[in-house]
Amino acid sequence: MATPQTPYEAVLHAARDVTRLDSALDAEMLGAALLGSVYAVAETDRDNAVREFVAGFLTATSRRRSAAATTIRAVFATLVPDAEGAGRVRPGAYAPAWAGQLGRVHLTGAWSYGDVYGDQTSYLATFAYDDDEGGPEHALVALVDHNIGITKDVFVGGPAARIVEQAREICTQDEFTWFRTEDPARMRVEVSRHLAITDDLGELPAQGSLATDRALVGARLAALPGPAPAATTDVPALTDEARTGLVRAFLGSPEAVRFGLDRVADGELASLHFCLGLLLDHAASFPDADPMRWSPTVAELFLLDWVHRRAVLDMDDAAMLPRVLRGWAAYAARQRGLAPAAAARTDEAIEEMVPEFARLYSTGERRSPATAAVAQLMADGVDPDDPAALDAWIEANRHRLTDDPA
Repeated sequence: MATPQTPYEAVLHAARDVTRLDSALDAEMLGAALLGSVYAVAETDRDNAVREFVAGFLTATSRRRSAAATTIRAVFATLVPDAEGAGRVRPGAYAPAWAGQLGRVHLTGAWSYGDVYGDQTSYLATFAYDDDEGGPEHALVALVDHNIGITKDVFVGGPAARIVEQAREICTQDEFTWFRTEDPARMRVEVSRHLAITDDLGELPAQGSLATDRALVGARLAALPGPAPAATTDVPALTDEARTGLVRAFLGSPEAVRFGLDRVADGELASLHFCLGLLLDHAASFPDADPMRWSPTVAELFLLDWVHRRAVLDMDDAAMLPRVLRGWAAYAARQRGLAPAAAARTDEAIEEMVPEFARLYSTGERRSPATAAVAQLMADGVDPDDPAALDAWIEANRHRLTDDPA
């Protein structure tokens, strides 16, 4: 066969044996893998890129009458039903017997599982075809990472019962994980809204089957009950009043007493409230903002990265911050109802980070250019509220603030 001249010809060539597959599931998985190449190379709005490709493919192949061409057209129309022209596609006269079962699935179960801290949640749903001719029962697994705010990976495969049992067994053996039956409508909303963010990433997570299974996952999510979710759901920011209420409640807590934060000297009050403000600011930086969600991972992101890039600490602040973080994390764990072992694990992790935090503070190696400039401004004794002094300092230090060697 001659070398395909267009992407559509290349896809037709790759799908030339689609009619020899054993089931509709096999065909849908092949179709998703082919569309995965489009999804992977798109630089942004990946879901729309796939939709436009399918629309173009259906137009370009509208006169093809071979069994392979008409079958893969039907597969793509099933996977991306909102592509232009998809509603007019029908399997050809020589399509395999299973072609009538494409996309005809129903939900057989839904669960979720994850870590007790809320860093990640995996959603698991199982589906069966309306007719056995469609293929075996299979599972969809979607991993939502709440620290990044995306659906980090997806997978469709089987056997469904084995996948469910393996997930349940892993969680049973790990005291820091949970497993429960899930509301399928909630699963649809949560996975879809995080997947919409994934679709717009400039670079996809390096591992997993996100690209190859994305189209089939979208089709299976659409089969779950509930209305189509909005692309994103913004978490409202805490008001100043709410922030003040949280701080007051914490300072009156047993955890604040335990870490001596209820009786700091007057000279330390400014540092105490500054550090508490940093904790709330960091929590607000997550797509799924929750000031009470602190884990070893979240504490590491805060103490060894975020705070160095986003804040200028003086020596009092740096001395105070790890103690405030330990107290707040312990308080948050109690508010969330975490087991003592889970709270202790976070506290131990923070304590182990303190030497590295101190080193990063002393070297300033993770400061952003803006933070480094402000730190130098303070070190030089310049009052940022004095416009004349500030202008003079900027002029004298312009070489530090730009890439211009002059």
